[in-house]
Amino acid sequence: MCTSIVVNNKKTIVGFNLDLLDMKHRVTPTKKGVYIEIFDKTEGWMPIFGANNRGDFIAMPTCWPFDQRSNGTPNDINIINLDIDLLLEKKTFNEVIESVKNNKISSVNGITFQAQLSDKNGNVLQIVPGQGYNYLERPNYKVMTNFSPFKQDKEKHPWMGYDRYLKVTNILNNSGNDFDVKEMFDLLKESSQTVCPTVVSMVLDASSNTVYWCEDRQFDIINKQKLV
Repeated sequence: MCTSIVVNNKKTIVGFNLDLLDMKHRVTPTKKGVYIEIFDKTEGWMPIFGANNRGDFIAMPTCWPFDQRSNGTPNDINIINLDIDLLLEKKTFNEVIESVKNNKISSVNGITFQAQLSDKNGNVLQIVPGQGYNYLERPNYKVMTNFSPFKQDKEKHPWMGYDRYLKVTNILNNSGNDFDVKEMFDLLKESSQTVCPTVVSMVLDASSNTVYWCEDRQFDIINKQKLV
């Protein structure tokens, strides 16, 4: 599942709920970035989600229903590798945009992973392998849950999270210009899950280059890391 939120008012505030079932994960804070790592039997611990000290934020919700157009070939760029390269600063945000414009982006065969990426200025890049991409310069806000932004609710799936999307966007439509870290955590609490449980809730204040997070929906226990 998962919920990704980017808000641009007086500040750029980014939020992400990682909803995960039966997979090992850990949060690794460093001065260069705060990474949510997933354990893979072949690759070991992989930093897939989180924020770096340039102000980039990487969120990668699963897209339901699966779309076979996201299956790829060895010549494609895999969305997971692309996201890791941005998170670990092997590519810049603009280089990722160029990669998406000029190459076919694929996912893991049999699973359509999509991405909502943002930079320090609040620009947003949404990628759905096999369907396309959206680039938005500093939108007021942008929300991604588990359905394709290109299909919206035209195709139904019990895990698509359209209800979460409507709840979050309704709140944002009525929020003020002082939207800050606390308000983002309130949104993440509203959109957190228990069936496929929310294991990490993370917020980036891009203006101060500071990351906040909690685990297992313990919203009264917030960790903090200043990035330099």
